[in-house]
Amino acid sequence: MLLSLPIGKGTAPQFLIPVFLAMQSWLPMCSYTTDRGRLVSIEELADLVLLRAAGNLGASRYLLGICGPPAAGKSTLAASLRDAINVGRRSIAAVAPMDGFHFRTAELAESGRLDRKGQPDTFDVVNFIDRLRLLRNSDTEIAVPWPLYDRAIHDPRPDALTLDGNSIVIVEGNYLLLDSPGWSAARGFLDETWYLDGDRSVIEERLIQRHIRGGKAIDEALRKVTASDLPNAELIAGTKLRADYVISEYDGQFLMVPNE
Repeated sequence: MLLSLPIGKGTAPQFLIPVFLAMQSWLPMCSYTTDRGRLVSIEELADLVLLRAAGNLGASRYLLGICGPPAAGKSTLAASLRDAINVGRRSIAAVAPMDGFHFRTAELAESGRLDRKGQPDTFDVVNFIDRLRLLRNSDTEIAVPWPLYDRAIHDPRPDALTLDGNSIVIVEGNYLLLDSPGWSAARGFLDETWYLDGDRSVIEERLIQRHIRGGKAIDEALRKVTASDLPNAELIAGTKLRADYVISEYDGQFLMVPNE
């Protein structure tokens, strides 16, 4: 079975399609098949992103959005994809996480939203959309500052990252496909979107462990996951059909299924 990643979408010029088809003869042979399709490696996903971005390189940025519930593995996938793209190249790819747009803890406490931290209204969506618009509309050589979330202090660090010279930017976060005021604008700035799916039980356990590592007692972690994180994950799951592709991870391999 040939690589089951559709070619007609995105900005890649049509003349590159034969190149991609030829690539299948040397793509890693460690992939294997499930009843839903062929699993592919992170290197194969990187090759696909490079093909998609081929029409943009050198002029404007190619923006790939990776969405999904908390603890699904978005950050890990985005970082692995960036690193695979950059192998043997200058750093053409970078990751721009959405988490840096959390309101500060003090602001959430003052407004009575601290117990709901992580839900859509606890993010500065206006600033997020403004930065996303700047990424979309500016040339690659225009530096765009980007905040990062620091789990050690449980707060964002303003402008901790500078996106400068990166022709591929992987934007990852929970609400890239949310169809609600403010958030709904995000999809229009992204060239392509992937929804990273995950097993609920795995996500729940990861969330509990994340809160414990962050200093919460086990009972407090369980309450946070039950009252906030899992309902939030259900909200995000409702955005899956707005993605171009749904990605599932199996022992380091990935299944990529297009949304029809």
